[in-house]
Amino acid sequence: MKNNLHLKEIAKVFAKLGIIGFGGPAAHIAMMHDEVVVKRKWMSEQHFLDLLGATNLIPGPNSTEMAIHIGYDKGGWKGLLIAGLCFILPAVLITGIFALLYHHYGQLPEVQPFIYGIKPAIIAVIIGAIYPLARKSVKSLFLGIVGIVVLIAAVFGVNEIYLMFGAGLFTLVVYYFQNRKADTFQSIVPFAFLQITQTTFWTATNAQLFWTFLKIGSILYGSGYVLFAFLDTELVATGLLTRQQLMDAIAVGQFTPGPVFSSVTFIGFQINGLSGAIVSTIAIFLPSFVFVALLNPLMKKLRNSKWLSIFLDAVNVASVAIIAAVCYEMGKETITDWRTILIAVISAIIVFNFKKINSAFIVLGGSFLGYILIAI
Repeated sequence: MKNNLHLKEIAKVFAKLGIIGFGGPAAHIAMMHDEVVVKRKWMSEQHFLDLLGATNLIPGPNSTEMAIHIGYDKGGWKGLLIAGLCFILPAVLITGIFALLYHHYGQLPEVQPFIYGIKPAIIAVIIGAIYPLARKSVKSLFLGIVGIVVLIAAVFGVNEIYLMFGAGLFTLVVYYFQNRKADTFQSIVPFAFLQITQTTFWTATNAQLFWTFLKIGSILYGSGYVLFAFLDTELVATGLLTRQQLMDAIAVGQFTPGPVFSSVTFIGFQINGLSGAIVSTIAIFLPSFVFVALLNPLMKKLRNSKWLSIFLDAVNVASVAIIAAVCYEMGKETITDWRTILIAVISAIIVFNFKKINSAFIVLGGSFLGYILIAI
């Protein structure tokens, strides 16, 4: 009975995050931190950081994998499935509704007034979350320097996976020369370097949709927004999807809550109706569940090994630095006038001075304030 109650709590948390989780992976992770570390104290800052670092080492949507990691950590296999599905399904259902309307009417509803104020509020939420994570992850002056270098490199557009593994491997090399010990450690091989054969579409069958999105879900690193570059190559270039449909899919990913990968539901529906939407959605998210199930049980071994622990510390710092870089880029694009500056400042004041207020209310408040200000 106690375990069932705990599983219900996992379902409640991640269903809520799936419904109100606007703003992309960085914002989702910030909200998860607020829910599981600050409010419920399900885990320590350090363990949350370790899961975040592990999430960044495997391909797939970062925030979805973080949800699956937390679910597995707190509820085993059942928790893994419940957390992942509860986080994914609200976005998939909302996206499915938009896909149906778009299929029949050929356009999307006007939502710009509502998302105008959401984005600056989300930036404040992200900053509020990465501040304690940064304090925890920077365990030495050297790691602080690594974080700053990664932050600068990320701002200049260096690939996230190179920064992650580069930070980890560089720190291992420095540690080796500092200690001059012949300790042995297993090498970590990033999945990004696996050779995956490209799939060519001839007809828009569900089998072809499944294998294409399974492949993308298995090799795509970093932000979910990288997904759209893959889709342009796999679907637009082959004539299965128009560029306008891809642009509209991106728009759906922007103004719906939950993982950006739910855009695939929209695309699958346009290509092959309801069955195409279901098959595409399952295929894109399936690898995340498999990767987390394989990696999570190894987390204790990673921490117990001196070499791998050092590697993970560097990856943690790099993860926080990359989220900070994403926040900076979002700020440049979003905070462009006095209205957005006002929303960002008010949201930041609330985040840092009223920590018991749920981040969902801050996001919704930003949306409401933005709607009012835009009407002035």
